[in-house]
Amino acid sequence: MPQGTHGTHNAVKDPRNEEVLIYINGELKPREEAKISVFDSGYLVGDGVWEALRVHDGVLVFLDEHLDRLWTGAATIGLDIGMSREELVQEVWKTLDANEMNNHVHVRIMLTRGIKKTPSQDPRLTVSGPNLVIVAEHKKADPESRDAGVTLFTSTIRRGSPDYLDPRLNCHSKQHEVQALIQALEAGADEALMLDVNGFVSTCNATNFFIVKDGEVWTSTGQYCMNGITRGKVIEVCHEEGIPCYEKNFSLFEVYGADEAFVTGSFGGLTPVTEVDGRVISKEVPGERTRELQKLYQKKIKKAVANHSSHA
Repeated sequence: MPQGTHGTHNAVKDPRNEEVLIYINGELKPREEAKISVFDSGYLVGDGVWEALRVHDGVLVFLDEHLDRLWTGAATIGLDIGMSREELVQEVWKTLDANEMNNHVHVRIMLTRGIKKTPSQDPRLTVSGPNLVIVAEHKKADPESRDAGVTLFTSTIRRGSPDYLDPRLNCHSKQHEVQALIQALEAGADEALMLDVNGFVSTCNATNFFIVKDGEVWTSTGQYCMNGITRGKVIEVCHEEGIPCYEKNFSLFEVYGADEAFVTGSFGGLTPVTEVDGRVISKEVPGERTRELQKLYQKKIKKAVANHSSHA
């Protein structure tokens, strides 16, 4: 398996992250002391939900959308978060302030059902309230990785159907996505492209997927892909700017014949795709439409920052 770590989550190395404080159930712990019980529901059976968002210029960008997704995920798995949205945001800022963070920061919020008295799936064996962990790091997307683009390999691992594991749920169990990524790495690609249960293109293992054909922007229907905030913002900005954008079923036939392709995620924004399954998609990186959308997405972030006063 290739040992490189080129991909959409490549970050510029920042030595400050070695000293960050990690939030665990109200307490802040040095990174090396940040531990949780082996009887935690998330560790035992992947029973929990998580959310990841960015801080730009003192603002938690697209915060409402991220909180909506977290609360919906918790409701889906029957998890009582045990605090209000406002209280959770206060805990996030407690973590950020303790680490003196206000820009180019990545925050991951992790909630599990709690501590079990014995290894088991049964939620009735939980003997504590929910465990809340907040990891904030100084993380700026590596511009070299973004400018180089990523290569994809189509995995045999399919995105789940909503009736057994809804792909829109940010749950702690990511085993099928890890399997898909391992296949891609073993094939020499950077990340995995995943199909839905009907054989149409769905998403990637950690990002959402778009193609550009004759100036039009295509992405999947949304029925079998991750409920991506960045994905939604790209669709939104296309509609605002009059760029033809369609959520539709399409197959690898259209992908291999696309003019451009890119993936989206909260960390990397829009990252160009150069190859899929060894077929060159675009020699210009990023392509013309992708470059345009990168700029429009950055404008949307700046507008979101301008519309929200920074944390006092």
